[in-house]
Amino acid sequence: MTALQEKPKAVAPNGPPPRRRGKRATALAGTDKLVLALMLGVPTVVHLLFVWIPTLGSVALSFSEWNGIGGFEDIEWIGVGNYVEIFTEYPRFWPAVQHNLIWLLFLLVVPTSAGLLLAVLLDRELRFSRIYQSALYMPMVLSLALVGFIWQLIYTPDGGLLNSVLGLDKPVDWIGDSDINLYAVLVAAAWRHTGYIMLLYLAGLKSVDPALKEAAALDGASASQTFFRVTFPVMKPVNIVVAVVTVIEALRAFDIVYVINKGRNGLELLSVLVTDNIIGEASRIGRGSAVAVILLTISLGVIIPYLYQVFSKENRT
Repeated sequence: MTALQEKPKAVAPNGPPPRRRGKRATALAGTDKLVLALMLGVPTVVHLLFVWIPTLGSVALSFSEWNGIGGFEDIEWIGVGNYVEIFTEYPRFWPAVQHNLIWLLFLLVVPTSAGLLLAVLLDRELRFSRIYQSALYMPMVLSLALVGFIWQLIYTPDGGLLNSVLGLDKPVDWIGDSDINLYAVLVAAAWRHTGYIMLLYLAGLKSVDPALKEAAALDGASASQTFFRVTFPVMKPVNIVVAVVTVIEALRAFDIVYVINKGRNGLELLSVLVTDNIIGEASRIGRGSAVAVILLTISLGVIIPYLYQVFSKENRT
């Protein structure tokens, strides 16, 4: 026998290796449960009270005829009568739809193009680009009501900034003339909307892979060809966001026209009709609710496809 014997090696078992037991989640303390309940419960209750309950109430009241006086027992249910009246007999409805469409087309063309151009220029890291970016975005911080007050001073016939700069013999009533006041207000809305579009496109340009531009340059593409055939298609998600934001902005436009002239004399919009019918002298809550439901339906026609695309893309990734 040898003096030293080798120690036998341990043989691994034939079965699978033992599974490691994961750590058990620590139970929430009583204070943590209270904080979590408040953080989830309070926003949920506020959301239900100020969004869903009024929305469902408007849908229900759109099938009724009620002037807001008395209790709920005084409500007369008339079915789809309000919708039939709006589409066939309400003289202000179709001009308001036309104005909303003009508003939408204008925002899609003018501020979107201007915002894209400004974003491309600022993306080149110009000198003082931070100052330019802040100055161009500043109008977006202002509310549409405040923008309306500012541009009222600019458009005032006597002593207004625009007429003083133009130096016309006969001052133009930019707000009072129903043939031009819609486009004058659209310029004011575009002044505010351009900065937001610029910021969205600037963020999109920063996210584009520089290797794509370098590859296009090596293939002999010019700067314009690189932008329209490489950069712009890559920014498809940003383009979708810009389109959705612009549509919503056009549909919810209310503050600026209501500040200027109560949304009348050529500035009728669907949102103005809702307000006029609900809190106006006639106080036709049923018809105002029906116009609100129509506006909501149009908005959902844009929002739902966008959300479907976003969530389906997340599920694919």
